[in-house]
Amino acid sequence: MTSLRTLFAACAALFLAACAGQQLRGTGDLGMVIERASGQVTLVNTSSRQAYARIDGLGDLSHASVVYSRDGRYAFVFGRDGGLSKVDLLEAKIVKRVIQSGNAIGGSISQDGRIVVAQNYTPGGIKAFDAETLELLSEVPAEYAPGKYSKVVGLADSPGNKFVYALFDGGEIWVSDFSNPRAPTTSRYPAGLQPYDGLVTPDGRYFLAGLFGEDGVAILDLWQPEKGARKILENYGRGQEKLPVFKMPHLRGWSVAQGKAYLPAIGRHEVLVVDVATWKEVGRIPVRGQPVFVMARPDGRQVWVNFAFPDNGKMDVIDTLAGKAVRAFEPGKGILHMEFSPRGEHLWLSARDDNKVLIIGTERFDTVGEIAAASPSGIFFTSRAARIGF
Repeated sequence: MTSLRTLFAACAALFLAACAGQQLRGTGDLGMVIERASGQVTLVNTSSRQAYARIDGLGDLSHASVVYSRDGRYAFVFGRDGGLSKVDLLEAKIVKRVIQSGNAIGGSISQDGRIVVAQNYTPGGIKAFDAETLELLSEVPAEYAPGKYSKVVGLADSPGNKFVYALFDGGEIWVSDFSNPRAPTTSRYPAGLQPYDGLVTPDGRYFLAGLFGEDGVAILDLWQPEKGARKILENYGRGQEKLPVFKMPHLRGWSVAQGKAYLPAIGRHEVLVVDVATWKEVGRIPVRGQPVFVMARPDGRQVWVNFAFPDNGKMDVIDTLAGKAVRAFEPGKGILHMEFSPRGEHLWLSARDDNKVLIIGTERFDTVGEIAAASPSGIFFTSRAARIGF
C-alpha cells in the first residue's frame, strides 16, 4: 500500500509539474496583429509562427498602434476612437480599457516603463497615464496660439522620461519632460510647415519630423535642444513637379544601415539615402511606387519597401551594399505593414485584402507561413519593448 501511495504521489507531482510547465511562456517571441475591420487583435508567436489567441472589444482599430511594457507582458493598444487598452499577452485578455479622447492616432511609453502617453487629434494634445492602472496623471494641450489647438503627430519616447512630438497645425516640435508625471514641463521649437510624422534615432539623440507643407525635414538635437530645430534636405523636390500623394509615408518605419538613413520620399517613387553624420542627402534609389514604410532588416543588409495605392501589392528589397533594389515581387493584396522577427530571419506582412498575414524568409524570399486575420494592418512584436522610439 505504501509503495502504491508513493507511486501515486510521484505521478501526481509529475502531472502538476507538466501542467505548470505548459502554463509557463516567455514574452520575447510574442506579438500582436491588428485586425482593423473587426476591433480585434490576434496574438502570435514568432518562433512557432502561429497565432495562439484572438481578443475582441478593442473598438476602432482603423489606425491603431501598440507599445509594450518593459517585460513584454503587456501591450498598450491606442485606437482611433481614443480608446487606450491594456492587454495581457500571457493571459490573452484585456486588463483595462479607457476612452481618453475623441480621435487618437498612437502613443508611447516612458523610458522607465511607468508612464503611457497618448497623442490626440481631438482634442489636440497628449495625455499621460499610469502604466499599471491607466489612471490619468496629466495632460499637455497642444495650444500653439491662443484658442488654437493642433493635431499631435510623431510622438516618441526619449531618454530621461521625456516625450517628443510634432504639432501638425502649429508647425512646432515640443519636448515634454515627465520627470514629475503629474506636472510635466514643455519646451517648444519652431519646425516648419505641417510636420506630419516623427521619429527618434536609435541612439535617442535626434528627433526628425517630416514636413508635408514644404520641402525638407526638421531635426532637433535632443542632446543640445537649446540650439533649436533646423531643416535638412531642404532642396529636396524644389522646382520639380511632384506626384499626387496617395498615402502619407511613415517616417517611423525608417531605417539606419551602413551609416546611412533610408527615408520615404513624399509623393515620389524614390527612397532617400542620407549620411547620418552630416544629415546630407547622398543618394536616391528608384522604387516601383510611392514608399510608405522603408524598413531595414536588423542586420542592416536589406531594406524592404512597401507602397501606397495603386502599387500596394508590391514589395521592393534594397541591398544596402549594392545601393539598389535587387528584388521585386508581389506577395499579396493591400500590403499595409511589416515587422521583422527579432533577429530578422523572417518578415511578417499584413495582406489586408487577402485577409491574412504572410511570413516571408528574408534570405530566399519564400513564403514560410500564413495566418488568417480579418483585414490585418499593424504588426507589433514584443522586441520593440527594448527599443527607443518604439
